[in-house]
Amino acid sequence: MPVEFHQTTLDNGLTVIAETDADAHTAACGFFVKTGSRDEASAVMGVSHFLEHMMFKGTQKRSADDVNREFDEIGARYNAFTSSEMTAFHAQVLPESLPKATDILADILRPALREDDFTNEKDVIQEEIAMYKDEPFWVLYEELTARRFGGHPLAHRVLGTKETVAAMTASQMRDYFNERYSADNTVVSFAGKVNFDDAVAQVRSACADWTSTGTRRNLGSPAFKDESFTLTDESVTRCYMLMSAEAPAMEDDRRYAATLMGLALGDSGNSKLHWSLIEPGLADEAQAFYDPHDGTGAFSVFATCDPDRADEVWSILERETDNIASTINDDDLERLRNKLATSVTLAGERPDGRMQRLGKQWTYLGVHRTLEEELAKINAVTMNDIRALCEAFPLKPRTIGRMMPA
Repeated sequence: MPVEFHQTTLDNGLTVIAETDADAHTAACGFFVKTGSRDEASAVMGVSHFLEHMMFKGTQKRSADDVNREFDEIGARYNAFTSSEMTAFHAQVLPESLPKATDILADILRPALREDDFTNEKDVIQEEIAMYKDEPFWVLYEELTARRFGGHPLAHRVLGTKETVAAMTASQMRDYFNERYSADNTVVSFAGKVNFDDAVAQVRSACADWTSTGTRRNLGSPAFKDESFTLTDESVTRCYMLMSAEAPAMEDDRRYAATLMGLALGDSGNSKLHWSLIEPGLADEAQAFYDPHDGTGAFSVFATCDPDRADEVWSILERETDNIASTINDDDLERLRNKLATSVTLAGERPDGRMQRLGKQWTYLGVHRTLEEELAKINAVTMNDIRALCEAFPLKPRTIGRMMPA
């Protein structure tokens, strides 16, 4: 039987969507909340990620041990993530265990937020922040993001800072939760062997007391500007370099061309940066990636090398970036389309991958595109589209950062 799409919006504003497949051997469920670090006030930067931790600390019905034990009892593969724009909680199970998994997920989305749990978990968050301080690329990336987006909330760090997490109160977290974790700001996504009517009935019952708040996201566009900076660290032995510039937004269909351009420039194994920097032994790493957001996007290029060769590597990196539209041809583009289509198809073969694609797509865009429609968009990209993309987004102005040994 073919995969079928279903969608309904409950009376309280909660949206439930699904791609059902009667021939699937597993089922997946995810709760996607349209909130992340860009939706936080600066004073509570990191509260979205902190809340992700708190969801697993227990509810009015379950203790933290109950949550983990009950997931394990049904053999669930479960996880959660927080980004600058989204927080999600999801599980993949055998079809007969889907109602139980859905019940647990719906329950933890209404956490107890106890004061002692909040205080204890604050230390865990601080340790996580400290751990990332030991990662040179992460330090460089966070500094560049803050400079690139300036006063725009996309500059906020997902983990927050030591200062904002230390000053945060449980009361502030509850206020943020009540505003952003509303029925009308959440999407429940199912995929696999799912009876949609039964799933909707369960979600309606489990989430009956969820309310709508009318919360919205500020989509003001950031002002990109030319800026270069250098950080130093006594513990660093390599040079880390990162460049970022404006790119299409998530809602812009030019994102397909931008994704392919990123693969052409900096995919691992076979790309312009690989052959010009990695293969000759000039750089340890050299990558390019496209990162779309609500209302804007960013295209970034990254490399690491011997500090003595930093200027040489940077010169080549800039040359390949500036000339990407003129150095790839139709044969290159065909290879890249096939590679991206294979990756997208592999992710869509499993209910968990379909559930995540479906949930993210609806949360961002409020639309449904089948896997086949996504593949058609990828295969429709031409060299003229790549050239037009480079004219519209010339990767200038650009923010450039380096991390060097002290």
